[in-house]
Amino acid sequence: MPDPLAGMPPLADFGKRLLARIIDIVIVAIPLALIQLAFGTGRYRFDTNQGEDIGEVFSKSYSGSGLIMTLISIVAYVGYDWWFTRKSGQTVGKKAMSLRVAMLNDGSVPNSNASLTRAAVLWLPTLICCACLWPLALIVSILVDKPYKQGLHDKVGKTVVVQAMR
Repeated sequence: MPDPLAGMPPLADFGKRLLARIIDIVIVAIPLALIQLAFGTGRYRFDTNQGEDIGEVFSKSYSGSGLIMTLISIVAYVGYDWWFTRKSGQTVGKKAMSLRVAMLNDGSVPNSNASLTRAAVLWLPTLICCACLWPLALIVSILVDKPYKQGLHDKVGKTVVVQAMR
């Protein structure tokens, strides 16, 4: 079987991918934080146990304003990734790091379905239940995958991240 990467730019370096993702998170997180500040909504809350040695407990809230903020966060993160990936294969972070998402089979810009599937697998577990474990699972999947360096989100979207041609 021919190598799908034949004729494509080199695969992206993990460090550049990570920095691109951090840039994208900050771009989405700042407006979300401003929304929370302006409307007093919160996705997270502190519970104080009076008279106990346990102190404050940090927990997710899935009712009232916490549920609304979770839904807004899902739309923001998934929508951001979906929009930019289907448009050009580059989020703002990827563009800053000279990277792009490409379809594994032919190197083209991912279509809307592939972009949405990729974004959903990337963000939904993190935002709904596994904010600590899911990003680690994605990092490990990228680092151990051979030969394409695909994260779990890349595998379901049938994409790879490559160096962008300037």
